[in-house]
Amino acid sequence: MVVTNYDALRKQARLLENEIDLKLVAFSKIGSSSGSTMGHSSNATDTAPLLGEHVFDSLSEEIAQMLDKLSSINESMTELPTSGAAMMHTLQRHREILQGYRQEFNKISANHTMRLEREELLRGSGLSTNSPSISGLSRRDMYLKESSHINSSNTLINDQINIAIETREHLLSQRQAFKRFQTRLNDISNRFPLISSLIQRINIKKKRDALILGAVIGFCVILLIIYAFN
Repeated sequence: MVVTNYDALRKQARLLENEIDLKLVAFSKIGSSSGSTMGHSSNATDTAPLLGEHVFDSLSEEIAQMLDKLSSINESMTELPTSGAAMMHTLQRHREILQGYRQEFNKISANHTMRLEREELLRGSGLSTNSPSISGLSRRDMYLKESSHINSSNTLINDQINIAIETREHLLSQRQAFKRFQTRLNDISNRFPLISSLIQRINIKKKRDALILGAVIGFCVILLIIYAFN
C-alpha cells in the first residue's frame, strides 16, 4: 500500500514538474517581451503592454499555485516511510527541483519588476524613446559620461604605470647599491690578503684542535673500556 501511494505521488510530481518547466519558459518570454514593449515607438498600441501585463500576472499566479501543489506532494511523499537509500535520494531530488523552480520563478518576477520600474522612471523623467530629440540628448549625455569614465580610467592607469616605473627605478638603485657594497668588500679582502690568510690559518687550527681533542677522548674511552673488562 505504501509503495502504491509513493508511486502515485511520484507520478504526479513528475507530471507537475514538466508542466511547471513549460510554464516557466513561457513565463520568461512573456516577462521579457511585456517589459520591452513599453519602450517601443508609437506604432505599438497602448493596449499591448496592458495585455502583456495581464497575461504575465495570470501566468504568475498559476505558476505559484502549481509550485504550492508540488510542495504539498513532496511533503506527502516525505511523510511516507522510507524503504531504502534510493527512495531518499529520489525525495531529495524532487525537493531540489522544486527549489530550483522557485528560484527561477522569483528571478523572472524580480527582473520583470525591475524592468517595469526602469521604464516608469524613464517615462516619468521624460527620457522615453518616443521623443527623438530628448533621446538624442540622453544618448549624448551618456556618451559624454562614458567618455569621462574612460578619461578617468586612463588617468588611473597612467598613475599606476608611473608608480610601477618609480618602484622599478628604486629597486634598480638598491641593486646598484648592493653591487657597490659587494665590490668594496672584495676590494678590502684583496687589499689585505694577510687578514684573509690569518683567518684561514685560525680556521685550520680550530679544525686540527678539534680532531686532536676527539682522538684523545676516543683513546681515553677505549682505555676505560679495556680497564672495565679486565
